[in-house]
Amino acid sequence: MLRPQAKAIDLNGKPDLKDPDLYLHEQHHEAFRRLRAEEPVYWNPEADGPGFWAVTRYDDIEAVSKNPKLFSSAKHNGGHRIFNENEIGGNDTDASMISMDPPAHAGYRRMVTPGFVPKRISNMEERIRARVTRLLDAMPKTGEAEFISAVAAALPIEVLAELFGVPESDGPKLFEWSNATVGEDDPELRVSDEYMQKCIMEMAGYAAGLWQQRLETPGDDLISMLAHSKIGGEAMNFPTYIGTFILLVVAGNETTRNSISGGLLALSENPGERQKLLDDPSLIPSAVQEIVRWVSPVLHMRRTATEDTELRGQKIRKGDKVVMWYASGNRDEAQWADPYRFDVARYAAPGVPAQIGFGVGQHFCLGSRLAELQLTILFEELLRRFPDINVSGPIRRLRSNFIYGIKEMPVSYTPEG
Repeated sequence: MLRPQAKAIDLNGKPDLKDPDLYLHEQHHEAFRRLRAEEPVYWNPEADGPGFWAVTRYDDIEAVSKNPKLFSSAKHNGGHRIFNENEIGGNDTDASMISMDPPAHAGYRRMVTPGFVPKRISNMEERIRARVTRLLDAMPKTGEAEFISAVAAALPIEVLAELFGVPESDGPKLFEWSNATVGEDDPELRVSDEYMQKCIMEMAGYAAGLWQQRLETPGDDLISMLAHSKIGGEAMNFPTYIGTFILLVVAGNETTRNSISGGLLALSENPGERQKLLDDPSLIPSAVQEIVRWVSPVLHMRRTATEDTELRGQKIRKGDKVVMWYASGNRDEAQWADPYRFDVARYAAPGVPAQIGFGVGQHFCLGSRLAELQLTILFEELLRRFPDINVSGPIRRLRSNFIYGIKEMPVSYTPEG
């Protein structure tokens, strides 16, 4: 499953939203601001493809997301990324539910839903807090740390291991495989095609072993649910299970990890907002929603038009790719009077538009409640114990047009006595 790297193209002064360097250098918000004002449904040519429609306004993203009959996620139509999933060399897995349309999507989603019901999530709170406490206990007494490896990456991977029913010692492998899966445009993460293929094969072999174990000895973990659930009397086939496993590995940590790191960066850059949380920790749940809006850790999702249609006067043809830019919709001036202000109290007020960092419609992230719980507990404990924690040097971002992530972030803080 070797995904093609994005190739930049000269668009005569117009933004190439496919270019990973646009996000690496944090130039995308200005590009999206211009497009929302001038060309909210924008045709973006590709150097190595037919081009795609870029949807940048909040209302249009909602409309596309909620009409799967007209705008398909299905793998056989191209899937959920800008590139066509059905044209990738070496992709012998079947589609996961993120690349399915109704009614198939609903059936597979029901297989995993029991793992994310509110009661199950709330029962994890004590264990998540214990993990956060342990990670913060291990912060260096020097008052300096690399935050991604120490906290932001470690917490969601440990929680993912619990969901899978595997030892926490397997976490580093899951982390490496996740990075390789989404890092096709980052030379540090995609060292070579051979390395990428090695990671995919290792992950498939690991998943296969878990599948066999859970068939023989089921538990109440996600893998057992996948191995034993049935749709229309039939069990999930093995290729679809592998695709679903890869989806869960990526979705189970990328959004949370990059919201944690992006949230701490936002608080460091907005000390007045951090002080509000120190003065009133009850604002932290609101801050979590604002962090996801502000960071937009998943930059886009793609659909394919199943018939000719029109959006904001633009004629979209059957087969055209339609890419919804969550990072743009989350700063739409038509939804918020001050979308470029980071405001931890924004979601404490009634009637505020929901952030769309977890998606919209049928593909709304199943793990959103778990991600929010992790973020809430992390910032409660982090600010209580290290109220002056601050980004202390240059950060290194992931080179990607899909995940808005941070690979390295130095922090400083006053150690506990």
